[in-house]
Amino acid sequence: METSCLDRQLYPFAGQEFEVDGARLHYVDEGSGRPVVFVHGTPTWSFLWRRQLRELASSHRVVAADNLGFGLSAKPAEADYSPAAHARRLGQLIDALELRDVTLVVHDFGGPIGLHYALKEPQNVRSLVLLNTWLWSNEGNRTVQATSRLFGGPLGRFLYLRMNFSARFLLPGAFADRSRLSPEVHAHYLGPFADASQRLAPWVLARELTRSNDWYDGLWSQRELLAGLPTMIVWGLKDRLMPAGHLQRWQEALPQAQVVRLPEVGHFPHEEAPEELNRHLRGFLVS
Repeated sequence: METSCLDRQLYPFAGQEFEVDGARLHYVDEGSGRPVVFVHGTPTWSFLWRRQLRELASSHRVVAADNLGFGLSAKPAEADYSPAAHARRLGQLIDALELRDVTLVVHDFGGPIGLHYALKEPQNVRSLVLLNTWLWSNEGNRTVQATSRLFGGPLGRFLYLRMNFSARFLLPGAFADRSRLSPEVHAHYLGPFADASQRLAPWVLARELTRSNDWYDGLWSQRELLAGLPTMIVWGLKDRLMPAGHLQRWQEALPQAQVVRLPEVGHFPHEEAPEELNRHLRGFLVS
């Protein structure tokens, strides 16, 4: 996506660049104070967090990277776009920026990508905020297995690479109320994937829903390391991708967590209930 195509009223941030794996990683780094690191999933990018970045930059240092292959980051054809590789690169960025005592805010694939850091460096993590995400293996989940087989195969590759299926169709379909996704905002999710050569990373993550099961399982087996961290879970209850059973599993694993349920919201609380999300985020961070 050309930066000249960005609506700077929607996304008014001066981007920074970090060199990793021989490629350019774009990130936002605004404000000062205790760091809050936002981790997106697919097919989104730091634009997803724009309202939270603006809300918190007056009191915190807010950092939001575009995973390699997404947003304004480079999209090299030969890159490793597995969630484990995204997690490794996020850790390298946190280390390079010398962020200390961080709060991790994660969504979708950002869960395993970001929580990998919390499990690897728990002494440097102050608290967690989880939004409609997961961490465990998808083995045995027939819906996810069928989805990953379909979209991870030749047909899925065609749909993702030739039709931009993830950003064009799956993203709006994950809203409880599609009217909350304006054409202007949707254009900012479509823009980074302007042609087939730029759409590899979302397709790889569709495939990795199940191909990375062993990696997810390894993370989930360490979940007790998260149980002592102050945690807030914000959940859109009309999420067709990650239904209420996911929330229940999180509550069982993290009984200390504060839970915010959004009954009329789908997979994207950031877009469907931004004011409510911001209010809960600010309350959690100052508590």
